Amino acid sequence: MKLFRSLFVATRLWFALIALILLFVAAYAFPFLLPLVQVAFVVFILLIGVDGWLLFRPTARPGIFARREVPDRLSNGDENPITIYLENQYPFPAHLEVIDEIPFQFQRRDVLFRAHLKPRETRAIRYELRPTRRGEYNFGAVNVFTLSPLGLLKRRYQFEQGKLVAVYPSYLQMRQYELLAATNRLNEVGVKRIRRIGHSMEFEQVRPYATGDDVRTINWKATSRRSDSQGTALMINAYQDERSQPVYCLIDKGRVMQSPFDGLTLLDYAINASLVLSNIALMKQDRAGILTFSNHIGQLLPADRRTGHMLRILELLYRQKTRFLETDYESLYASVRANIRQRSLLLLFTNFETISAMHRQLPYLRRLAKDHLLLVIFFENTELSALLNQPATDTEQIYLKTIGEKFTFEKKQIVKELGQYGIQTILTAPQNLTANTVNKYLELKARGMI
Repeated sequence: MKLFRSLFVATRLWFALIALILLFVAAYAFPFLLPLVQVAFVVFILLIGVDGWLLFRPTARPGIFARREVPDRLSNGDENPITIYLENQYPFPAHLEVIDEIPFQFQRRDVLFRAHLKPRETRAIRYELRPTRRGEYNFGAVNVFTLSPLGLLKRRYQFEQGKLVAVYPSYLQMRQYELLAATNRLNEVGVKRIRRIGHSMEFEQVRPYATGDDVRTINWKATSRRSDSQGTALMINAYQDERSQPVYCLIDKGRVMQSPFDGLTLLDYAINASLVLSNIALMKQDRAGILTFSNHIGQLLPADRRTGHMLRILELLYRQKTRFLETDYESLYASVRANIRQRSLLLLFTNFETISAMHRQLPYLRRLAKDHLLLVIFFENTELSALLNQPATDTEQIYLKTIGEKFTFEKKQIVKELGQYGIQTILTAPQNLTANTVNKYLELKARGMI
């Protein structure tokens, strides 16, 4: 039974069988063809037997070896590399059809690869998968259908019978920002170079002057000593940044964060941005914390910067679940007041579609801004932006553009009105969320507001 389960018929066999049937029909009209057709039929049966022996002959090692290489965890919203290694252990060239059983969450039926391997040849097939939901993904088997040079039968080999992989928030994006921050190349991903307006008065060291340094910090005595020994070179006094400031990401898991963009919900964009921002804050010697909320308070991770704290943040964000119910800002204010006693930077990831929706929550936002530095981050409606950029050709499109302009204007009004109460804001497209959030954090830090 195991033999028959792995035996399949190739397309070439069906074509050959159809040709024989047509020849038998022709022999009925032209009897002199019958002996030739009978010989061809016998040869056809013998070739099937030879092909079956080539593919299924007993050997110590299987004719084909395959192995799938998957990361221990996948990064949500990113292209994750998957590699399938193949080796032909047959003594003849083999044509392979590889079908990888990827998790059902991807809803893809096109993961089919073809390869032609010489005897003892190895090959690696690489492709990418982009998950759009956090959670556990179950990979099935790697199915390899093998054809001999005759190409009449197929033998199926199955490898990697099931593997469970967790999809975490975008740790690949976090590593990218971490690497660029360490090499001062954050501008490559849209992060601006922020000129520091002031500095703390905690002296750190005397170092050579660099472009952009405050000329008021030039140390003339050190400069003169350096000029006497090594030529003219300006020296400045360097001061330490203020450190260990609490930075909290407040993530709204309510109904307004369910809207999709490029496969991901706004909530997942906020979770990915929170992961990157927390890592940057820890690199800047600040303390990072997380608070999630919807119709009730979810989880609170106090701001900290001890070893292993980034891993705790990653695990907390990975396990976030929600039913996208109506958000309760009163519970949010009560939780912040009870658990966050020190003045902190609060980055509130939420969404307001209309100015009336913002007005309902404004009293709680003003109370939060009274005790903390509050930064409200909400999203542009990218579909409306695309609609406004298209010319109107009929009355219906004029009506739709008018409504779109009204909603877009209200978004800008929300930014203006929150600013009147001293509340910092970011209105951003989902794809620019991470860069804009990091930019704003660095700007607030450069201005000495945290």
